[in-house]
Amino acid sequence: MLTPADDRFEAGLRASLPAAAFRPLEPRYLEEPRGLSRAGDALLIAPATTSEAATAIRAAQSARVPVVPYGGGTGLVGGQIGVDLPRPLVITLERMTVVRATYPAENTLVVEAGAILAHVQQAAHDIDRLFPLSLASEGSARIGGLLSTNAGGVNVLRYGTTRDLVLGVEAVLPDGSVLNGLKRLRKDNTGYDLRHLLIGAEGTLGLITAAALRLMPRPAQQGAAFFVVPDPDAALRLLDLAQRRVGPGLDAFELISGQGLQFQRDTMPDLRHPFADLPDWAVLIDLGLPAGATPETVLEELFAEAHEAGLVCDGVIAQSGAQRDAFWEVRERIPEANRRVGSISSHDISLPLSAVPDFLRHAGSVLGRAGDLRINAFGHLGDGNLHYNVFPAPGRVRADYADRVAEIKRTVFDIVREFDGSFSAEHGIGRLKVGELEHYGDPTKLAAMRAIKSALDPAGIMNPGAVLRGT
Repeated sequence: MLTPADDRFEAGLRASLPAAAFRPLEPRYLEEPRGLSRAGDALLIAPATTSEAATAIRAAQSARVPVVPYGGGTGLVGGQIGVDLPRPLVITLERMTVVRATYPAENTLVVEAGAILAHVQQAAHDIDRLFPLSLASEGSARIGGLLSTNAGGVNVLRYGTTRDLVLGVEAVLPDGSVLNGLKRLRKDNTGYDLRHLLIGAEGTLGLITAAALRLMPRPAQQGAAFFVVPDPDAALRLLDLAQRRVGPGLDAFELISGQGLQFQRDTMPDLRHPFADLPDWAVLIDLGLPAGATPETVLEELFAEAHEAGLVCDGVIAQSGAQRDAFWEVRERIPEANRRVGSISSHDISLPLSAVPDFLRHAGSVLGRAGDLRINAFGHLGDGNLHYNVFPAPGRVRADYADRVAEIKRTVFDIVREFDGSFSAEHGIGRLKVGELEHYGDPTKLAAMRAIKSALDPAGIMNPGAVLRGT
């Protein structure tokens, strides 16, 4: 039985930690960004060191007080919001932002978990390296939260997910002990890899306090292009062609639907699109090449070959860094336009690459039978991750569909399962998708997850209710 962080617990914690560790509780620590869930009261602390975080978690474990780790607050599945808990201890690492060490010769950077992603990217840039994790919330998302959710972003095609960019982690385990796992090793076969157990666990197995991150050489030249494709089948064939022609220089390959571009034109008319007539489907291709290779030439040759094969019918190649940024602004502002229109149901899914076109056809056909829905499918075709969002018909609002949300979501996820995909590609489970994990998850995997949770956190204090129900 969990107990609240009451006055007695708070008094004991204040006696153990410096006054600066305690922060006024602001609404952002209690509400999911889209307002889908809201918690009640909480005790908020911001430790400045791993030792302070460990002291707090030891106290919570002893008193059986629930602990909710809080990163940048950008998560979209409610993992950072302690709903339906007795007054929890919310721990934010926003005071733990130090770059502890840089090792340019090793392509490694050691940073505390409260560091904002954009600042980590800049720290890498300062030593002429690249930290390639990139996503729309990089100006506020923090490293600890990104590791805890195994964030994806736009460069997974080339560099992998967050998991692939981490050499080691330091973390406070549920009993308050500290896992000192910041070795900067590429090879270390000394038993279970606890790093990968903590990454993606969403704070349910411990609190990540620092990480040793892999850096990459900075591409000498970058380029981008928007190509119009007749359909997703052609986009998939174009991806294969681009990978064969460009190889590891292909950073990102984004599929964009005309519906998403139309939403932008309807809600943000000042945003410039690369095409006057909006296409039904387009792809945004991004390159990072070594010295001696010219991105514009590579993209021109790719377009010529793809056009001859019937894979593209129009295209615009960025002629400057500013134009490349403008292309990416179009891509990154699709979610903003979605919010302005107001979706009925949004889905972060992944599929085997070859299944993407058939999924889009089949799901569109099934949902199209209702006759009053619009679909905006877009995302990272290079790694099979689609954001498949369902919207009201023109002239209607999402409130008109309140009684159909569950049906629509289940329909989409059932089709995803038919195609051997995942209902959660890069946002995690949090609290909002626990039911889906129970329904679609492999029973053996779920049993193993519960056993691991029970072994590491027998009191069930770490982010209870996230990922696994009742733990």
